[in-house]
Amino acid sequence: MYLNLIKSGEKSVIDALYELSNLEIKSKQEKAILACVKVANFPFLKELDDFDFEFQPSINKQEILDLKSLRFVENNENILFVGTPGVGKTHLATAIGIECAKHRYSTYFIHFQELMSQLKKALAENRLEIRLKHFSKYKVLIIDEVGYLPIDTDASNIFFQLISKRYEKHSTIITTNMPFSNWAEVFGSATLANAILDRLLHHSHVISIKGPSYRLKSKVEYFNSSSNAS
Repeated sequence: MYLNLIKSGEKSVIDALYELSNLEIKSKQEKAILACVKVANFPFLKELDDFDFEFQPSINKQEILDLKSLRFVENNENILFVGTPGVGKTHLATAIGIECAKHRYSTYFIHFQELMSQLKKALAENRLEIRLKHFSKYKVLIIDEVGYLPIDTDASNIFFQLISKRYEKHSTIITTNMPFSNWAEVFGSATLANAILDRLLHHSHVISIKGPSYRLKSKVEYFNSSSNAS
């Protein structure tokens, strides 16, 4: 195409080379962004535009959109999404994570139980420090479903070490269905739970979601339509 434009005199060689170089740069940037998103291990690719804020009116939409600016990453601040299952915590955490990855911040998503399984395995193999460094390096680490199941003392101490290593250095995004007042049940110690929370909540944004489950939304709509039909 450019060769024909040059031959016809519609575009100079310099202009053509300039535009081609810009296209190549843009292509490389797009590939790099796709790679960052791919390696982040997201459970799905849902963004903020896909979130139904009207279904969850307890959420301050502007607060979420402000987080999209990613100032929290530059300030090494944390985000904690708290709410019952199905209210959209993972969707929002993932959407913000995708935004981080698109801006080339090293980002990684992992379920809490999987994280602890990997770290406990590393402890048994005398590789704990290596794995802690691995999870500490991410500019944004998303830990999903903290507190879904309780963990033992070793795991609790390891998790504290990870949070301590990341404290005021990088951003951690947490989703949990467990109120902070009950975290002692998860970690088996009020002292340890408080120490973890102290580091997570300092310099943080806490998003408390109170509302119905998205997973039940379609079933409720089905039953309502069936009821109206009868």
